[in-house]
Amino acid sequence: MADSIPILAQAAGGPSGMMNIVFIIGLFAIMYFVMIRPQQKQLKKHQELISSLKKGDEVVTQGGLIGRIQNVMDREVTLEVASGTRIRVLKTSVAGRYALPEAAGAAKTEDKKEEK
Repeated sequence: MADSIPILAQAAGGPSGMMNIVFIIGLFAIMYFVMIRPQQKQLKKHQELISSLKKGDEVVTQGGLIGRIQNVMDREVTLEVASGTRIRVLKTSVAGRYALPEAAGAAKTEDKKEEK
């Protein structure tokens, strides 16, 4: 009878170790799909935006400045933020293209009309 207790304890410990490994692998898979993969997609989209910048584009920086691109260099762009006022910013600080709020609202209205 005393011999059967250690055998049962060993048998119960085996699957528990495998379950822990499966649980850890599952956590890594969830973290990949929830955190890492979307961040990689966002980074790829930002890199495509930076590579497609050209003179005349209206952009907004991460600091919230809105301007029209006057010159594109390797690492920098020159923005005209007011008439005759130009600033140099790093390409990586460009957050995206700027679309006027009323233009975006008009586009949504046109989409709704086309759907009907």
